[in-house]
This record gives sequence, C-alpha cells and structure tokens, in this order.
Amino acid sequence: MKLSNLVAGATIFATGVISADLDPITIKGSKFFYNSNDTQFYIRGVAYQQEYSGPGSSASSFKDPLADADACKRDVPYLQKLGTNTIRVYAIDPSSDHKECMGLLSDAGIYIIADLSSPGESINRNEPMWNNDLYNRYVTVVDELSKYSNVIGFFAGNEVSNSENTTAASAFVKAAVRDTKRYIKAKKYQPMGVGYATSDDSSIRKHMADYFNCGTADDSIDFWGYNVYSWCGDSDYEKSGYASRTEEFKDYTVPVFFAEYGCNAVQPRKFTEVQALYGDKMADVWSGGIVYMYFQEENNYGLVSIDGSKVSTKADFSYLSKELASATPSGTKKGDYQPTNTALQSCPSVDGTWLATSSPLPPSPNQDLCSCMEQSLSCALKDNVSGEELNKLFGTVCGYDVCEGVTTNATTGKFGAYSVCTAQQQLSFAMNLYYEKQKAKGNGDTACDFDGAASTKSGDSGSSACSALLDEAGTSGTGIVTSSPIGTAGSGASGAAASSSEGASGMVTPSSVSVSVLQLGACVITAMVAGAGMIFL
Repeated sequence: MKLSNLVAGATIFATGVISADLDPITIKGSKFFYNSNDTQFYIRGVAYQQEYSGPGSSASSFKDPLADADACKRDVPYLQKLGTNTIRVYAIDPSSDHKECMGLLSDAGIYIIADLSSPGESINRNEPMWNNDLYNRYVTVVDELSKYSNVIGFFAGNEVSNSENTTAASAFVKAAVRDTKRYIKAKKYQPMGVGYATSDDSSIRKHMADYFNCGTADDSIDFWGYNVYSWCGDSDYEKSGYASRTEEFKDYTVPVFFAEYGCNAVQPRKFTEVQALYGDKMADVWSGGIVYMYFQEENNYGLVSIDGSKVSTKADFSYLSKELASATPSGTKKGDYQPTNTALQSCPSVDGTWLATSSPLPPSPNQDLCSCMEQSLSCALKDNVSGEELNKLFGTVCGYDVCEGVTTNATTGKFGAYSVCTAQQQLSFAMNLYYEKQKAKGNGDTACDFDGAASTKSGDSGSSACSALLDEAGTSGTGIVTSSPIGTAGSGASGAAASSSEGASGMVTPSSVSVSVLQLGACVITAMVAGAGMIFL
C-alpha cells in the first residue's frame, strides 16, 4: 500500500513481567526470539500512524506518532486490549522527543518496527537514488530509536518496486539495507534488524524475495515483510494464496511476516485469517503479522475512530481482539533450534522482467568524497544557479559525454562514484571535467563559462585522506570508492569514530533531495536527445 496508508503493529505471544526496559528481540535463523530466554516471538502487530496527506499538505507534513505523548496515552491502552505486542510506524521525526511514547509502549510490552524513510525523503521508484541526504535521514532515525530496547528493527523501503519496470529501484534499496546494517554494527548498537516490506505483486514477488536474500548476508535483509491483502471475508488457506506463499518461504533464511494484512473488501473485517497465520500450517514459517491499521481514515481500514481524546472502537477491533486472544502458536525453543535453511537464495538474472543486477550494488554515500571533489575543482557551478536553470545545464553539459561519473544504471551495474552527491556537486564535477578536457586541447579560455553559470577557481586536492578518495574515484568519476560511511554521511574520510554522537549534521530539507532527482532525470532526457546515450534508472 502507499506510504500514506499508514499502519503499524505486532503482538507478543508470551506472558510475563513487563518492565520499563523490554527484553530485546533477536534473530536466530528464520525466527525471532526473546534475547534472555528460549521463547519464540511472534508479531501481533498493528500499523500505527495517521494519514499525512490531504488538502494543503506537503511531503514533510506527516505526524510523528511516537512524538505525541497525549495520543500515546490515549491509544496504548487500546493497543493492549487488542493484544498487540508490536506496532509499525511509517515515518518519524528523528529530532523530536520520543521518550514518553516509547516508555508507555515499553511498559505495555509493545515493540516497534519503524520505516526509515519519510514522505519527503525516500527512494523514488521512478528515479531511484541512494545518496548522502537519504543516508543521513536513515541513520539519524537509527540513532534516535537505538536508545530504546523495544525496537525490533527497521524497513529500508516499502513497496518501492511494485511492477516489473520499477525493479531497478530495488538495487538502491538493497544498498540502503547494506549501509544501514553496516552503520548499526559500527556504532555497536543493540541488535536491530534491517528489512524490506514488499507488495503482493505476482509478476515480481518471487524475484523480489530472492534478490533481497541473495549474494552475501552482509548485503541482504535481516527480515522480510510481506504486504498481503488476499484473504477477504471468509476465504481460506488455499483460496487466499496463503498455502502457496507458505510453500515459497519454507526454506527462507530470515524471519518472514506479514508487514501489512487485513483486506477490507468485506465489512466488517472478521480477521478469520488470524487462525491460519498463527496456526500449525503457517506458524513454523511465518513470524506473525501486522494488521492495517489502527486509525480510521478515508481508506476505511481503521480499527478505531478518533475524535480528540475520545476513542471509539469499530466492529473490526472486537473481531481482531478475539482472534488474537485465541491464537496460541506453540513456537520453537531457541536452545533446541538449529537452523537448517542457511543457504541464501539464487540471485535473479537480469532480463525483461527483472532490471536490477545483483552485483555491484550502488556505492555507499560519503559526504567527504563529495566535499573533497568539490574542493579539488578548477571550474565549478556558481552558487546562485538553481531550479529550471539546473535542468537546462545538465542537458547541455551531459551532452558533452562528461556525466558518467554522476549517473547510475542498476541494470548494467555501472554507478558513478559521485552519484551520491547533490545535483549541484554533480554538475560542478561534469563542468570541471569538460573544462579540463578543453584546456588540454588549448581551448580553456572560455570553457568554464556555460553562459555565465560557472567560473574558474583555485582547486586543491586537500588532505591525504581527500587525495586517496579522489584517486579511488578516478579522473572521470567511474572508479570504485572502497571507503564506506561509519558515522553520518559526512564522516567517512575524516575518520570519525563509530561511536560518534554526531546526529543530523548535513541533513537537508526534503525538497533538496527531490531537486537532485529531478535534475538528473532532466539530464538524462536532454543528454539522450543530444546523443550522449546515457541511461538513468
């Protein structure tokens, strides 16, 4: 479902003393377990986030559900009545205070799975990128929620690829998975997994599941979320496709669960699928699921209606509560469990139905690389150039065959080292490359003008760390930069310690991210017309 259809949820199938500091959930093989004992953890979830779109709304106007203490005080008792042990939240503001809500949830025995993106900062399926700005968004969310033991993990994307012609975008999401996992490990945070939530699209679902669980474990997902709405009304295990999906995932190496479920084609929703999901046929493969959704909105998926401080439960609420209360999977004891399904999937081959090569993935963001490059240039874009003028300049400059170092092609696996930089930095690099080529031919006098949009300056390769980065990227920007970010995207070459408490430094507004995407899209179109022949995916 679209990000605007916000949902969160999961529930604990075990009883015991609930403390303010919940026992962390860990992963062993394809199952979740409580960290301190042998009990398997099944998600009994509910999606918990109000709709952000509407008249006059903007991409950045979402409501952070974990920063509204009054709403949490109002809603947590109802989540408890449902039997919820997990909520899914789709977007938080990492600069907000989440302590009170997280404490209330912890006291109620409720865990969190959080999406790392936001409506204004996410990987766009049509013009995908994995850059410094998005990396900073992701890791600042991780930093904020790492303070709390009731965080199970994160989704690096939600239904980013939803058709055959958008599967190239999955390469950028998998790169985000890789770098977020690497960051959590470098910071020595508590165990928190990084996964992906996929749509139930029959044309790509097998390839999607294989792609995100192939290659190396370090680059692959820690858990797999499946948004599925195929059980409507009084369907059954076979008709709903649950039997087929269970067969497909029986040997998957990481936990799989329903990241969204709850078809609303038949009202009220009686949630008869709960008994199947947590029953003998599915509980050994699936780790539960997250019902969509808590809040009643125009999409008519809500379990409750909210009017200020008043909560009115719908019939769906009672049905779900009863079904969850009677669902009692026996589970597996951690000490007795020895995973046999340890082999990763075979990566799908690139063809007409799958457009993302398995290797290499897009490069890791590194703001130091971009800053060093900018510092080294002898010709650069002027600061007052923006908007439509950037579009036109990309078209002009890329037509000179100097943009390979800033472009991406997930199908061929060719990624410019500077594709992680801002649009302004990328354009400056391309301008400088053209300028240097012309200067070598003796034509440098006017080669850095671009109708007054650029000017010459004194370039400096800077420190030895900068020189090393620039050498790896190469003169044309097509080299492979092996250094990876360990702090925010601005702390790679500077050698910042993994334990740095630096937060959102270098983060920019959501509009800055979209500008970068739009400029590159315009560059592709114009450059192709000009005969450059480049492909942007």
